Amino acid sequence: MRSLRLALQAMLITLFISFAASVGARTTTAASSSGYTQTRYPIVLVHGLFGFDQLFGTIDYFYGITDGLRSGGATVYAVELSQLGNDVTRGNQLIAQLENLQAVYGYSKFNLIGHSQGGLDVRYAAAVRPDLVASVSTFGTPHTGSAVADGIATLAPPGSAQRALAVAFATALGNLIDTFSGGNNPQNALDALSQLTTSGTAQFNAQFPAGMPTSSCGSGAAVVNGIRYYSSGGTSVLTNVLDPSDLLLGAGSLFFSGSANDGLVGQCSSHWGTVIRDNYDWNHLDEVNQLLGLRGVFSSDPVAVYRDQANRLKGLGL
Repeated sequence: MRSLRLALQAMLITLFISFAASVGARTTTAASSSGYTQTRYPIVLVHGLFGFDQLFGTIDYFYGITDGLRSGGATVYAVELSQLGNDVTRGNQLIAQLENLQAVYGYSKFNLIGHSQGGLDVRYAAAVRPDLVASVSTFGTPHTGSAVADGIATLAPPGSAQRALAVAFATALGNLIDTFSGGNNPQNALDALSQLTTSGTAQFNAQFPAGMPTSSCGSGAAVVNGIRYYSSGGTSVLTNVLDPSDLLLGAGSLFFSGSANDGLVGQCSSHWGTVIRDNYDWNHLDEVNQLLGLRGVFSSDPVAVYRDQANRLKGLGL
């Protein structure tokens, strides 16, 4: 119990360091040819567990990526969902915001890009409201579950003091992030944990199989019901000595027993639809260019990768 408490305290400290260090800082992207990211349909960015659209009105979850996409002509929106919840709850919140954008601006469809749990949310939206979705792109999404979620579920079993402590801490943190991002969303830590386990995602995939790989570490259908499916992921963990969040992800990687992962999601678990690349030199937060764009010196630039994905969609008339 003491070790779990210390781990949770370390997580909170890491998050606050990240938020404090990010205030007032912005990434810049090199000037590019006009129209490179100008997709036919707007791009909607969907955050993962404990995520947000913006903190304090200035700190993007997709750090520098939103601006990078817009600089090439893309219309981009970042949504705010419950920080803690299952993908039915979060997926319905996403659909409601897509419907609102449609009603206000007249958009017919959207290109959805989800990170981590956000990738499951966009798949739910595509299944329930295919008329609203042109494409689904996921980054670092635990499509077949996370060994970290499985480990937490084992170490903090139902009814235990460890489970109660973890739920209380997670809920408090979720509410705090929700407040700082100007939201008013319900939080359910137990639903979130259950959703992200191997068994939880297996149930989800049985209900929403569009794009499911045909082998354990392969690709799935590129197009289902007129919707294109793409996935990407990283396989590095400790990528920058200056990034305090690497320590937390390093602890998470211990649950994977040596198999390739990004600190929270296994390499093969990130596969869905057309796999663009599953071994970027990124950890789970590098996939959204956090913290402050700190990553491996020779790693791919996440902003450029998202821009390339937008250009890919543009080339397909999406």
